[in-house]
Amino acid sequence: MSEEMLSKLLSNEAGGKPTVGQLLAVAAGVGVVTALGYGAYRFLKYRAEHTPPTEWRRVGEVSDLWIYPIKSCGAVRVRQFQCSDIGPQVGLLRDRIFMVVKSADGAFITGRSHPTLVLVQPTFDAAYERMTLSAPGMMDITVPVSSLLSTTSPGDFSVWDQPVAAIDCGEEVARWLSRFLLSEDFGLRLVYYPLDQPTRPVREKNRIHAMLTARDSGALHDATSYMLLSEASVADVNTRLEKPVPALQYRANILVKGPAAFEEDNWNWIRIGEHTIYRNVKPCTRCLFTNVDPETGVSSPDQEPLSTLRKYRLKPGLGASPVVGMQMGIRTLGSIGLGDAVYVG
Repeated sequence: MSEEMLSKLLSNEAGGKPTVGQLLAVAAGVGVVTALGYGAYRFLKYRAEHTPPTEWRRVGEVSDLWIYPIKSCGAVRVRQFQCSDIGPQVGLLRDRIFMVVKSADGAFITGRSHPTLVLVQPTFDAAYERMTLSAPGMMDITVPVSSLLSTTSPGDFSVWDQPVAAIDCGEEVARWLSRFLLSEDFGLRLVYYPLDQPTRPVREKNRIHAMLTARDSGALHDATSYMLLSEASVADVNTRLEKPVPALQYRANILVKGPAAFEEDNWNWIRIGEHTIYRNVKPCTRCLFTNVDPETGVSSPDQEPLSTLRKYRLKPGLGASPVVGMQMGIRTLGSIGLGDAVYVG
């Protein structure tokens, strides 16, 4: 409100003191202007936070790519992948598109409670339509992924107590998993997420992260559909450990070489190659699964590297869960490959 307008509102014909009505009018005017100004500020701030930048700075390049078709099971290393709304994919090889559940209630299990899950190694045929599972002491078994969508209706299962529709993959693979993981003929089943879009809301514990939205929840992921880690961050942790751990133990999708250790903590926007853009939506907090050796399926008796990480990688508001890497939401779809340049904005 201008000085001239304020003067007029506070003056009266007799030139005396302003009336109560004039004072109320001024107060109302100031309130309206303040509300409009704050609303404009909030709008501009929101738009700035959700609009990719126009200027980028190169920080490194992609050095490794992994897709984990079954939640908590072995990784498939690839040279490139498409970036979809629910995560990395190459044909029907998609990230966290399968999960192992309990027969009794449909609740998922992970490597936290069943570390030998990491020894279940998926591979795909050349057309990325059939998945073969291998595990120590077991005959290989094949899951015809391409036929699942046309033969079965989705059932009700859950991820972190959130309902999710998924397709049961049948008795044969259910028995195979139960025998390997439980030494029983029953108890576990394999299910498949059949949709092309996320369906779960942000988990309550993750709502403190303002940039994280339901569109980032992926297929059967814990929090987001993409995770990035730098080689230098892995190396920094390893300098503090008696027994170094491989980058694969952190179960990232994208490994980057070039940036300094933990530099990725502070990136807001990430572009890989010419067109694929991500938003840093959440620090990647670490749990007991980080202690599981991907080659042996054994959890470290010394609780490493988690114990060491808790000494120097805790962040305010995140409790006792240390941070290594960042979780991203896809904002511009594209494809990425080994050697692609990584930019931040």
